[in-house]
Amino acid sequence: MHPIKKILGVFFFLVILLVVFQASGLREHFDLAFLQQKINENKVSGLIVFILLFSLGNLIQIPGWVFLAAAVLTLGKTWGAAVTYVAATFSCMITFLIIGFIGGNAFRQIKSKFAMKLLEKLDVHPIWNVVLLRTLFQTVPALNYALALSGIKFREYMIGTLLGLPLPIALYCVFFEYLARALRIA
Repeated sequence: MHPIKKILGVFFFLVILLVVFQASGLREHFDLAFLQQKINENKVSGLIVFILLFSLGNLIQIPGWVFLAAAVLTLGKTWGAAVTYVAATFSCMITFLIIGFIGGNAFRQIKSKFAMKLLEKLDVHPIWNVVLLRTLFQTVPALNYALALSGIKFREYMIGTLLGLPLPIALYCVFFEYLARALRIA
């Protein structure tokens, strides 16, 4: 299949997912209050809902900081960071698998000097490049889509993700805890 058709397939999948998300009323569940309520009601089922919503949110462009803030404000800096790390890792994995399944390695099939140059740089040190990208951009959906369509191996993607997420999550946790104390939230 032509790479443009694969990329369009990914695009249409995401549009359909967003339409279903909007029409189903799930959007109202993507706020701090709802996430905190679910976690407080029942730690186990609340955390499962948190992880699933984080994964869905990542697919449809909901910023990860919303989930991180909810976890930190509900569970504190340490447990909030741990839960967010698990949820973010799972979310990145799900996004990679779904987008990769639909689009394959479409970016590798595009005959563009620019694309080939970027992919060559990614191939030199794939794990460390993913670590750097995760440290800078965390779970940004566009990054997940690009890496899934790049043809990078799942193992390298996951190792880079596991190593690249702790530092930014820790920094955001400290920031959100400080912000909550300064604003007397929580």
